[in-house]
Amino acid sequence: MEQSIETPYVKPGRVTRSLRLIRSAPFTAKLGMVVMAIYAFVAVFAPLLAPYGEVEVVSRVPFDVWSADHLLGTDQLGRDFLSRLIFGARNSISIALITTAISFVIGCLLGVFSALVGGIVDQIISRFVDALMSIPDLIFILMILSIFGSSIPNLILIIALLTSTRFFRISRAAALNVASLDFVEGAKARGESLLWISVHEIFPNILPLILSELGMRFCFIFLSIAALSFLGVGIQPPTAEWGSMVRDNAALINMGDITPLIPAAAIALLAIAVNFVVDWLLSRASGLNEEV
Repeated sequence: MEQSIETPYVKPGRVTRSLRLIRSAPFTAKLGMVVMAIYAFVAVFAPLLAPYGEVEVVSRVPFDVWSADHLLGTDQLGRDFLSRLIFGARNSISIALITTAISFVIGCLLGVFSALVGGIVDQIISRFVDALMSIPDLIFILMILSIFGSSIPNLILIIALLTSTRFFRISRAAALNVASLDFVEGAKARGESLLWISVHEIFPNILPLILSELGMRFCFIFLSIAALSFLGVGIQPPTAEWGSMVRDNAALINMGDITPLIPAAAIALLAIAVNFVVDWLLSRASGLNEEV
């Protein structure tokens, strides 16, 4: 008599599930991930990849042509353009990531808190957020920077504050929907604190939607920093930043040189790559909601 031996089911690990998820992604999302990984690699290892220093003057000839020593030529001060481009990846991406993280924490915490507390507190916070959102972002940023100075901390805090209003709106709306469900009401009946309910009941259920917004807001912040630097009020020299590199070397375009367009192309490529991944996450999240 034959006996069948049943093998116990082993739940796949987190790494295995992540790899399966990536393999199931469409081509555009995979392409976006590859591009984002390349940008991250360049940003992390910029000092090792750059042939020269970030502010090192390596040529007496401003706007020197492309050569074996300077693959993308030099800028208006004789600094190696390729090195500045590599260091610009580190500066632009790191500042955008820090700004996005700060705005994400402020907006989500405030949005969930406002949704759970409700009443007059929710109304006061919501009306304050409405007032901030009614002001054009660029005009408000330019006004604040002209008053307090164009330092990197000021730039991060101002953009983070304005962007947090978007996270507040989305997290508050999502939290209001979840807060009315039975398991949240049960947690309130048990006497759980607002912090416990937020961490264990609210955030896990609204996280996919917020993470999708996180990618979109990163693109917005990244492009805003580049635009402000192009206008001369963002990241200040001698720090390398792609927006300011386009402005400082724009004269080359009149000479038929495409070098100033390379930082602009780098900005556009990263924004497109992030949007590819965000679109996939949004479609996947909506598909999961339909199944539920």
